[in-house]
Amino acid sequence: MMAKYPDFLKKGDEIRIISPSGAIDTQFIDGAKSQLANWGYLPTEGMFTRKKYGRFAGTEQERYTDLQQALDNPKVKAILCSRGGYGLSQFIDRIDFTAFRKNPKWIIGFSDVTVLHQALHRKTDHISLHSPMAKDITELSEKTEPLKLLNNVLQGKISTYTVDTDQHNREGSAKGKLVGGNLTTLINMRATPFDWEYENAILFIEDVGEEPYKIDRMMQNLRLSGVLGKIAGLIVGQFTGTEEDDQMNATIYQSIANAVKEYDYPVCFNFLAGHIENNLPLLMGATATLNVESKESKLSFQTTFWKKASKVFKA
Repeated sequence: MMAKYPDFLKKGDEIRIISPSGAIDTQFIDGAKSQLANWGYLPTEGMFTRKKYGRFAGTEQERYTDLQQALDNPKVKAILCSRGGYGLSQFIDRIDFTAFRKNPKWIIGFSDVTVLHQALHRKTDHISLHSPMAKDITELSEKTEPLKLLNNVLQGKISTYTVDTDQHNREGSAKGKLVGGNLTTLINMRATPFDWEYENAILFIEDVGEEPYKIDRMMQNLRLSGVLGKIAGLIVGQFTGTEEDDQMNATIYQSIANAVKEYDYPVCFNFLAGHIENNLPLLMGATATLNVESKESKLSFQTTFWKKASKVFKA
């Protein structure tokens, strides 16, 4: 089945900011609202977007309520998550996508928001955005490339990404739905009704603050469970907030390369997406083409349905 695109945005469209996971400093909500308004949108927020309840942005019920109301409201054209952290898996099984199917909208975020991307794909087969969130929008300059690219995507102007080669790359070409996100999060959603469909897909992975042996253990889970044997290609993003472990006798990228050594599909390392400033927006669930060549790698998205021509972005 071909994944569906929400309507692209126009000036005056409402973007609802919610905090479905971790608590956030309110300055980041204010900053994001200011930037969205500068882009010409109408920024609003949920009832509990600014709340703090321990490590969470409100109780489980409050966070669920904000997300469900944003999904149900036909006036809301996009939902921007304020930050990641942890918490979406506590109530993802309670989310009702009935109204969303009638009035689909863009879901924007990454990290713990991987849970929502997965659920959206499995329950509605709609495309969503793995991209900077409210906190990132506030911290980054308006001229920062990922923010310009995010606004472009929301308006239907899609880029082909070109990134430099990496010594761990495996050359080749693949076409399939782009799935994945935060490695720890998607591993924790394995064997649930919200797990990605991996058959002939292009898998993207990234993570933050995970020790190298834990990353290797998660990659072995994907290998032993058959996921790595099903996919058509692999994109390895940034693994930040950790140090290499010489006791592993391999770097993080070497461990990942070792986990996929028995397969022959293309693998692109050091892609600019993850917990970094230059976090390129990715269309999760969209049909993508990955070309890994000796000098560079390219990731493009199917543009058959788009009226506006895509451009090439050199990362």
